[in-house]
Amino acid sequence: MKNFRRKILKLFGFSYLSIILLPYNLLYSATKKIINPKLTKEQKNIMINESTERPFSSPLNNEKRKGFFHCANCDAKLFSSTAKFDSGTGWPSFTESLPGAFKTKIDYSLGMKRIEYHCANCGVHHGHVFDDGPGSTQKRFCNNGLCLLFKPEN
Repeated sequence: MKNFRRKILKLFGFSYLSIILLPYNLLYSATKKIINPKLTKEQKNIMINESTERPFSSPLNNEKRKGFFHCANCDAKLFSSTAKFDSGTGWPSFTESLPGAFKTKIDYSLGMKRIEYHCANCGVHHGHVFDDGPGSTQKRFCNNGLCLLFKPEN
């Protein structure tokens, strides 16, 4: 009986919390702009609803050419290929972004504190940044591959 009451209280607590936070999420998503009408349903789900693609599903994981990674929605330059590295996580990872490319917010959606980043130009979700990266920045920008377009140097 004690465990049953605990489960019910948790359920009501999470329901109450979602009622409070839902208007904030709807308000926040209203500031995102779909610029590219050719986005797939999965891309829209990741960029607007802040979903995540399956790990190891992006062909950009194996991209080794020199060039730049752009936002798939608005075509803004986000990362240089020199900042890309293989983190082993299954998502394209970078040590640093181009200056002014992203805006960040704190994300508690999985019960832990994470830093989420969004395109500064159009506001769509790209991924999360962690403090376990290589090099001098110690940052790992873990990006959904479907949110990126790669444009090689000439």
